[in-house]
Amino acid sequence: MFKNKWALALGLAITSSMLTFNISASAEPNKPECIAPAKPGGGFDLTCRLAQTALKDSGVLKDPLRISYMPGGIGAVAYNAIVAQRPDEAGTIVAFSGGSLLNLAQGKFGKYNASDVRWLAAIGADFGVMMVRDDSPYTSIKDVMAALKTDPSKVILGAGGSVGSQDWMKAALTAKAAGVDYKKMRFVAFEGGGEAVTALRGGFIQVYTGDAAEAATMIAGGAPIRVLAIYSDNRLPGKLSAVPTAKEQGFDIQWPIIRGFYMGPKVSNADYEWWVNAFNKTMSSSNYAELRTKQGLFPFDLTGAKLDGYIKQRVQAYTELADSFGLIKK
Repeated sequence: MFKNKWALALGLAITSSMLTFNISASAEPNKPECIAPAKPGGGFDLTCRLAQTALKDSGVLKDPLRISYMPGGIGAVAYNAIVAQRPDEAGTIVAFSGGSLLNLAQGKFGKYNASDVRWLAAIGADFGVMMVRDDSPYTSIKDVMAALKTDPSKVILGAGGSVGSQDWMKAALTAKAAGVDYKKMRFVAFEGGGEAVTALRGGFIQVYTGDAAEAATMIAGGAPIRVLAIYSDNRLPGKLSAVPTAKEQGFDIQWPIIRGFYMGPKVSNADYEWWVNAFNKTMSSSNYAELRTKQGLFPFDLTGAKLDGYIKQRVQAYTELADSFGLIKK
């Protein structure tokens, strides 16, 4: 069920053509701030920096977008702070990712749920991939699936995340698609993607369920890796355009990793709409696609009500998925 919901929701997220923009100068926030719910560096910081540059280049912000950091729980600390302590700040936007939504679905954001903030804009996405060393005996996802089915103990999967994380989920979905009990898969968790890549290159793991952006970067840098499948509904542009999707190869595994922003629940409609229009204008500007690509993201533009509907569908799908893997406490 959740696969169909994800495919439907992903279809809704294809960038639409924005014809007119009514950005009221009087509603422009003073001292605008983007909260990255982590330490400097990493995906949340990347998301804020992309917005910082793009909103400046498009001319919608006179004052530069200030970036502040609020680490904790892959977004949980920031989510709780905005809802409970800073709910009406018109100039504050907070970065989120697919990992934030996954934790939200698993109840890791405390008493708050997906309806407790105002979802503002999705500005790009990454996608899951399956990769191996370039000298691996596995030359396609079918080879990996056959090996898993024959003896899951002999295929060592690894990624940067513990049980219940996005990377673990990609590995668990891979095992499930192979017809293997996810509890029997051999999964090695690392502190981050960098450690997992080092382990793959060193032969300590055989399959890495990572992300497309890092795979493209590694290929551009001459790393000895081979990408076997993209966990997307369609092939991706750029350096990975020749890599088939898992779905093309007979395994319907999809894992989009969206990046975007939300605002406090008590932000006024006028202020919220100002930001919606600001992102609509920015993401339709002539140089936005280049800025997004430089940050390693792929097209995925949604704002306002459409994003809100997508988020609600995604969190529900994540909840069903997590429950199917025994991750929801009853």
